[in-house]
Amino acid sequence: MDLPRGLRHFVAAALALAPPVGATEVNVIGLFPGKAVVVIDRGAPRTLSAGQRTAEGVLLIASDSRSATLEIDGKREVLQLGQHVETAASTGALQSVTLAADGNGHFTAQGQVNGAHVRFLVDTGATLVTLSATEAARLGIDYRRGQKLVSQTANGPVMVYRVRLDTVAVGSMTLNAVDAVVNESTGLDVALLGMSFLNRTEMRREGTTLTLTKRY
Repeated sequence: MDLPRGLRHFVAAALALAPPVGATEVNVIGLFPGKAVVVIDRGAPRTLSAGQRTAEGVLLIASDSRSATLEIDGKREVLQLGQHVETAASTGALQSVTLAADGNGHFTAQGQVNGAHVRFLVDTGATLVTLSATEAARLGIDYRRGQKLVSQTANGPVMVYRVRLDTVAVGSMTLNAVDAVVNESTGLDVALLGMSFLNRTEMRREGTTLTLTKRY
């Protein structure tokens, strides 16, 4: 059927603005115990209760005042206030995640190492992803079989073990074969997201947000 000229232009514009097929963008703008306020595909804000699934297939699994656990396009994501995630489209859209700065100006992210949950602190000063010995043990990493090295830190030289992580994920973005070190001298319960991960992304900072887009 031949559409009127004005309608043809409207349809073409709508198709140009529509998100890629298979992609879902979710932004968390409010957090409460058992509820979260989200924006899906840049639509109107809506409040979800734990166990509620939207027409787009976004399921709120659980939430508290710190983060929301959602299932998006079949993948589990943990998002803090102000964070958003966009799933990769079937057309090959690039994977990206946007992080919001905390009160100290630091960027933290909920992620995974070898499939297990980890909390990351973005650290462009760290050459490699860095884990404490406690975190490595929790993740089941036999780090003492790795290469033993001396690392120069602000507190002087420390002994570390270089390992290769099978996968490191932040939001919907997953990188394979990521080099890392395990530091026995630190008791931090947060992993450092260093340049061995960040160098494989395009980093774009806008005000208090940092967007990482997977390059390869």
